[in-house]
Amino acid sequence: MKFASRLVNFDPSPLDRFRPMSTPIYQTATFEQEFADSFGEYDYSRSGNPTRKVLEDQIAALENGTRGFCFSSGMAAIATVTRLLQAGDEILADWDLYGGANRLFSKVLGRSGITVRYVDASDPGNIVDQITPATRLIYVESPTNPLLRIIDLKAIAAVAHKLGVLFCVDNSTMSPYLQNPLDLGADIVLHSATKFLCGHSDVTGGALVVNDLKLAEEIYFLQNAEGSALGPFDCFLLLRGLKTLKLRMDAQQRNAETVAQFLSAHPKVQSVYYPGLADHRGFAIQQTQARGGGAVLSFTVGSHEAAKRIAEGSKLFRISVSFGSINSTISIPLRMSHASVPVELRASRSVPEDLLRLSIGIEDLEDQIGDLGHQLDAI
Repeated sequence: MKFASRLVNFDPSPLDRFRPMSTPIYQTATFEQEFADSFGEYDYSRSGNPTRKVLEDQIAALENGTRGFCFSSGMAAIATVTRLLQAGDEILADWDLYGGANRLFSKVLGRSGITVRYVDASDPGNIVDQITPATRLIYVESPTNPLLRIIDLKAIAAVAHKLGVLFCVDNSTMSPYLQNPLDLGADIVLHSATKFLCGHSDVTGGALVVNDLKLAEEIYFLQNAEGSALGPFDCFLLLRGLKTLKLRMDAQQRNAETVAQFLSAHPKVQSVYYPGLADHRGFAIQQTQARGGGAVLSFTVGSHEAAKRIAEGSKLFRISVSFGSINSTISIPLRMSHASVPVELRASRSVPEDLLRLSIGIEDLEDQIGDLGHQLDAI
């Protein structure tokens, strides 16, 4: 089946004799057991829940993976990936990451004896040059957040596999509709399910998808041992939002392409970062590994004061640290989503103070451009 059909055609409730059209919410902590000396399929919702199982299987199928796992947040999913490592191991990460990931890498992992080094992964040669015998994980986003840089996932995967290193890709900005990192050689694909997978700003969640069975067993062990799984009601909401992923992203990406073109032509905009524009540095690679530029873009306007006036003056773009919702949002990453980046790393990140990040929603395109145009003309 095509992607749109797969989004809505799956078994919503395996083994349920009533054959519901929508997955029931198994809002229960425990399940009665038939025998006193052995477990049934489900025993405790931390270890497994029918609602979550349907969601995890669906996300895995959409990413062309074999096993999926849903967590209480995107950060919980990222933390679980780092738990695959041990003291003395090293993560080689691209330098343009979500601020929360930077905070975890820089201020928490050191307590476990895990080190993190940052590199410009947009050049695969840098990965080859920087890998050491201690490197166990390569971690990237593509497109990156907030500068929308493109990482050649296939090239990085080839390097990782040759050297026996795990490769994890945060696919939150694309979703499985626009990009499938497992198909390009990644070992782990990660999502902040709060973003495009949900699409309605009413669920905080995370997801991991893998193909390797041994890796899946390790992730399940960690999910169960640490109790980081997503609750059944949130799983239900996420399943419901997921069904409209293609409809939402088609509209959002179409709007984003036009908004990016409008901003590129506006005299008060200095730079536009959007991988769907032909003059974007990573455009050619994006065309080979994804199905479009997505619905997130960034641009600069000359000063922090001007960026602040635009964000606070907007009537349609709501100030928000997140992205991926049906509502358009705006933020100054350096002061919001990436404010947690340690000071010592900010200088090397080169994220401009006047950078505004937009997440394009499903509103009328004329209203989106009209609002942005009015704010730009006013500065």
